[in-house]
Amino acid sequence: MDPLKILEGKPSLNWEYDEEADVLYISIAKPRPAVGVDIGEGVVVRYDAKKNEVVGLTILGFRSRTLQSLKAA
Repeated sequence: MDPLKILEGKPSLNWEYDEEADVLYISIAKPRPAVGVDIGEGVVVRYDAKKNEVVGLTILGFRSRTLQSLKAA
């Protein structure tokens, strides 16, 4: 299996937060269709299977995790 390409060049990062679902979507460059792979702890890596490159992340429970981390600090 070929390694995935991650952040080649200087792509822009785009993000969108769904407050109702408490999910943060981060896209590398313009959002595009992708395959999602759950890597654990509520994080999904999205990648373009044709180009074999990471195109974004989805973080489930973002707000609740952030608040929990701040309380623990």
